[in-house]
Amino acid sequence: MRFTFAIIGTVALAGVTTAASARDYLSIAGSSTVLPFATIVAEQLGNNPSFKTPVVESGGSSVGKKGVCEGIGTEFIDIGNASSRMKTGELEYCNGNGVDLTEIKVGYDGIVVANSKEGVPLVISKADLGMALTAEVPACADGSTNADCDSWIPNPFTKWSEINAAYPDIEIRVYGPPTTSGTRASYAEMVNQKGYCGKEAMAKKASAARGDKKGKKCRAMRTDGAYVEAGEQDNLIVQKLQQDPSAYGIFGFSYLDQNSDTLQGAVIDGTNPTFDEIAEGSYSVSRALYFYVKHAHIGVVPGMDEYMAEWVKHWGEDGVLSDAGMIPMPTEERAKYLAAMKDLPKLTADMLK
Repeated sequence: MRFTFAIIGTVALAGVTTAASARDYLSIAGSSTVLPFATIVAEQLGNNPSFKTPVVESGGSSVGKKGVCEGIGTEFIDIGNASSRMKTGELEYCNGNGVDLTEIKVGYDGIVVANSKEGVPLVISKADLGMALTAEVPACADGSTNADCDSWIPNPFTKWSEINAAYPDIEIRVYGPPTTSGTRASYAEMVNQKGYCGKEAMAKKASAARGDKKGKKCRAMRTDGAYVEAGEQDNLIVQKLQQDPSAYGIFGFSYLDQNSDTLQGAVIDGTNPTFDEIAEGSYSVSRALYFYVKHAHIGVVPGMDEYMAEWVKHWGEDGVLSDAGMIPMPTEERAKYLAAMKDLPKLTADMLK
């Protein structure tokens, strides 16, 4: 099978240029959450004198998934990183461009809401967190007695304390990633949709009334300044929080872990954003991390097999990736994706259901 892929890859790249003359290093892009871990693995591979250090870029999960699907040839990336799983529509784009992929899960991560240690700690329910940042809420969510609870209005809450008097009496201002981010997509699904509109009785009823039983419309984030898109680089959000103790930010756990001297994570639904709680599955806002490898480039662009092997060397409980904040997969999952690296099963729509 590997020999077949190498031949297909070589034929597909013919007419573009040879791999050696065009690019003799791996090109990887995508999720800013996966970025620090992929960079560590790339640097480990770069220690091997037989290979150049892969170039790892950010841009967001959608950039990684779309980028790896755009085409075959060394002008396209070899591997796409993502902190949200590929959807069937994204896979259709791949199929339309003749690109076959294998999906590799590498570990887990928590999505945290954090602020400066100089600010007020946030202890909040997932439903209230969703209500604070979703673009629209039921008309009676603010306590209006004459409002139609089945109708929706632009989110009226300006302070956390307006949602619950126990919350900080400060303006709602949360820095977070843009629409291209897998972190944002995962957060909007887990918190806004499932935590608020799928759980809170009033929002659940109002969602059904507008023909949205699953609450997907609640994924839309506020655009009135309460939620501030701060770009794909989570480090920039960290810097803003360090400068503004009254603001909160949304990003991957590893960035909280690496800045625990200045930042504190919010307690959500009674769960803490710690390595142990994410690893045991009790933290309420966690997700898997992936990369997608392009079959046609294996055996053509040097180092793809070796790059995947580097992940395996370091993704255990005592590995350097764990030290950097990535939550390891259970042993049986690691075995599953090690086999996938060797067998390269083609990703199909059925696998994504």
